[in-house]
Amino acid sequence: MPEHRSRKDAARNREAVLAAADALFARRGSAEDITMADVAAEAGVGKGTLFRAFGDRVGLLRALYEARLGPVRDAVESGPPPLGPATPPRERVPALLDAVLCFKLDNRRLVVALEESGGGGSPYRASHYEWLHRLLRDVLEEIPGAPGSDFTAHALLAATRADLVEHLAGREGVPREALRAQLADFTAGLLD
Repeated sequence: MPEHRSRKDAARNREAVLAAADALFARRGSAEDITMADVAAEAGVGKGTLFRAFGDRVGLLRALYEARLGPVRDAVESGPPPLGPATPPRERVPALLDAVLCFKLDNRRLVVALEESGGGGSPYRASHYEWLHRLLRDVLEEIPGAPGSDFTAHALLAATRADLVEHLAGREGVPREALRAQLADFTAGLLD
């Protein structure tokens, strides 16, 4: 019984920490301004609990990113068109890229912080990137005459990198719908 309670406590603490980190990201201008101590205080847990659950700041950023990405992942893996597996490949590729772009626009501070931190290593080895690349590559392979799927998947995902999205949307002020349209045009040109 005590082991069951400790697992429940750990799960509850994890959710509290993710909710606290999420709230702090929403309130503060820069992810760099948020410390592990800030998150622990906001969540009402000790710093030790935070470090045991996530290891370090990058681990916390990665866990928050994965939690926010969950609904997109669910839609892609088992949802209806245009993201779900029943979507024809020529329609699914632009829908997938649009979903990634919108996710990054909606989560700019978090995504930039994770990419700038290195995510704990190469951004191309991060589990979310590997999942997206594999998915996009596999869908591209279903399109007759599409250019080399492995490289093309990397190139298309590069168009949604957080630093580029931040540069275009933040610094240059390109409106969201214009970015989405430009990405759709770029993708269509590549697939045609």
